[in-house]
Amino acid sequence: MKGKKIMKKMFLTLVAVMSMTMAFAEGENTVATNTVAAYDMTVNYSKLAEALGLSMDQLESVEDVHKTFCIEMMNAANAPKDERKNMVDKAIEKNLKYMHYILNNSQYSKYLLLLNTTMNNRGLNK
Repeated sequence: MKGKKIMKKMFLTLVAVMSMTMAFAEGENTVATNTVAAYDMTVNYSKLAEALGLSMDQLESVEDVHKTFCIEMMNAANAPKDERKNMVDKAIEKNLKYMHYILNNSQYSKYLLLLNTTMNNRGLNK
């Protein structure tokens, strides 16, 4: 009987330790997934074209520039934390430089507003 009690205690202790480990690991994965999701900058290009009043030529150029921006942001999301801010800043600066060339002043102002709002909502402007 005494051996069964010891085995039972050991088994319950093992179950408790495993449960705590699994809960901790799940929390880590959730945080990592949420971090990467915040850097996903994909957009509906037809909605963006409508909001900015883009011509077909502008839309094509904006899509190309924005796809590059999305790749750079995902690279930043997967980079070490100490390099991430610098990578995001460079990606934004490059994106805005190209967008300013493609868009007229009115469209560019709206684009700045949309991008800034998106960055704030995702917690990337700190």
